[in-house]
Amino acid sequence: MKVEFVSAAGAAEILVVLVNEGRALAGAGADYDKAAGGALTRAMTSSRFTGKTDSTLTVSAPAGVDAGAVILSGLGDAAKLNDKAIESAAGSAYHAAKLSGSTVLTVDATGLSPEQAARIGFATRLAAYRFDKYLTKQKPEKIPSLTTIRIVCADGKAAEAAFTPMSAVADGVIFARDLVAEPANVLYPVEFARRVKALESLGLEVEVLGEAELEKLGMRTLLGVGQGSRRDSQVAIMKWNGGKAGDQPIAFVGKGVTFDTGGISIKPADGMEDMKWDMGGAAAVSGLMHALAGRKARVNAVGIIGLVENMPDGDAQRPGDVVISMSGQSVEVINTDAEGRLVLADCLWYTQERFKPKFMIDLATLTGAIIVSLGKDYAGVFSNSDAVANPVIAAGNKVDENFWRLPLPAQYEKHIDSPIADVKNTGNGRAGGSITAALFLQRFVNDTPWAHLDIAAVAWAEKSTRAIVPDGAVGFGVRTLDRMVADTYES
Repeated sequence: MKVEFVSAAGAAEILVVLVNEGRALAGAGADYDKAAGGALTRAMTSSRFTGKTDSTLTVSAPAGVDAGAVILSGLGDAAKLNDKAIESAAGSAYHAAKLSGSTVLTVDATGLSPEQAARIGFATRLAAYRFDKYLTKQKPEKIPSLTTIRIVCADGKAAEAAFTPMSAVADGVIFARDLVAEPANVLYPVEFARRVKALESLGLEVEVLGEAELEKLGMRTLLGVGQGSRRDSQVAIMKWNGGKAGDQPIAFVGKGVTFDTGGISIKPADGMEDMKWDMGGAAAVSGLMHALAGRKARVNAVGIIGLVENMPDGDAQRPGDVVISMSGQSVEVINTDAEGRLVLADCLWYTQERFKPKFMIDLATLTGAIIVSLGKDYAGVFSNSDAVANPVIAAGNKVDENFWRLPLPAQYEKHIDSPIADVKNTGNGRAGGSITAALFLQRFVNDTPWAHLDIAAVAWAEKSTRAIVPDGAVGFGVRTLDRMVADTYES
């Protein structure tokens, strides 16, 4: 999607006019309405459209306006205008026009600041996302026709300057969505690592560790997950050095199970196809590093992703096996479908030992229990540090990604104590399953400030209700963590 900033609408195929709640035309809307002899106002008053967010009204070829159609898109309450309202209005307008046959959508943003005008372009890029590379028989009328978004604003240069870093973040979100959407026969650990390695073109330093190197490091809990697969396990390390030389980095760790059968503790067949996106945490970390490098963030950051495929064969890990982790702690594997925490255990230990970061944040589609706890619209946050957790939650509120903090009660530690090893990889049944999973991870972070984000509920949207989030792969977490870095950690 091409985004342009212009000073005048000119002849528009489709013109978008923004409307505040109460049918108050924004920007140059009143001028267009006057030129059309009040046609826009009459259209609103004869409909249920009032300018609420997530609502549009199309007015065909109003006389006096040089446009084939006008889309009125709701901004909501003018007194509460924020980024989310602008993104919703832009995304809703895009969806109203995408199958029209027109190629250019012109948006009147003359009543907005340059940064707000830029946000229209950002939102439209995200709204236009489709993963359609394997669709070979699409009907032409089902393929979006829009190729260009033209945004009319008072200061095009300032809007373009504001848009450049936003576009880099959009690139990161789209990169993460593509990874999550790919089928597992295409995106397996080595291929995932190859795609991450290609991010060196952005200025990232990328190191990929293969199985021999992981064995030498002692990453046996990670390797144990992948030992039933013919696909080699990998760990990819991404480094962005945008801060002061010698400053401690901030660190992000992602679970990358490219397909999860459950192993010997095999999952039911119904819905197992969804397990191609059990690498949503690794995708989010990769997308974040893409965004930080793309916008040249002023921070030192590392992203570490553990990439495995959990398959059942004669070499697969068994329930009851005991494995020695990189930390030296022994782990009794009670359930081979509680595999993500085994991957993260070694990756977290490796990260804090090698990089000694200011903090670590891990992301993982870790537990079904988090969906039982919070439903399908919230990610869970577990942390040993308010200073790490609170900025994540605050950033999520700003970018419309929902988080809720849950406890790490010491009295639940007994649920993951093993009679024959230092720790076992599941608690006692389903009760508090997301909590005991987080407590397991906490045993591998030492005293490093840390937060665990369980994104199992939000990495994939079955039926998205947000204009800039598609059905399917969300890219959840990229925007939150990028915003957190920008607001809290950039020098």
